[in-house]
Amino acid sequence: MYYYQRLKDLREDSDKTQSEIAELLNIKQQQYARYEQGIYEIPLHHMIVLAKYYDVSLDYLAGLIDTPRKLR
Repeated sequence: MYYYQRLKDLREDSDKTQSEIAELLNIKQQQYARYEQGIYEIPLHHMIVLAKYYDVSLDYLAGLIDTPRKLR
């Protein structure tokens, strides 16, 4: 699975809007939408914030593994 699909799935599973996640990252909703569409590469510092927010490992968020692991 591509990371951008995982971003969307995690957001939807958390019942959050793109605007709410964009606010968390201090970016515009349009920019976050482009991350979810795979148009823009998401910066590592944003991936770290999202991993902490969703309490999942970066490996899971990046789509490298399919089973979520909680952060320690």
